[in-house]
Amino acid sequence: MTFSKHLLPIIIFSICIVGCTISSTGNPTSREFLQNDDADIFQLHDYVFSNAQDVEWVQELEYTLGNQVGEITKQTDKAFQFTNGTANKLPVGTKIFETDSPAYIAIVDGEEKVYLKMVEG
Repeated sequence: MTFSKHLLPIIIFSICIVGCTISSTGNPTSREFLQNDDADIFQLHDYVFSNAQDVEWVQELEYTLGNQVGEITKQTDKAFQFTNGTANKLPVGTKIFETDSPAYIAIVDGEEKVYLKMVEG
């Protein structure tokens, strides 16, 4: 009887300790990016895409424009308002295209801007 009386608190304590030490890793969020004033991001299909114009290996990519996969429908710099189709700098109406490379293309006033999907790992 005494053993079982002490066992329950030990189990609960163990679960709390294990739960607090396990860190979950996930894909970066708009909140993480928007902490940087220079961030140029949009969200599509529950992923954040970041402008990669200045990334050297991206500048060297050769790609073929594919199908349109989305469009910017809202602009905000508030992370809690970010949903699919939201951007912080791209104007509403910007069309997003996939390519045959890791790059995604946003076409703004006829200019192609390169973005990369931000994923963990």
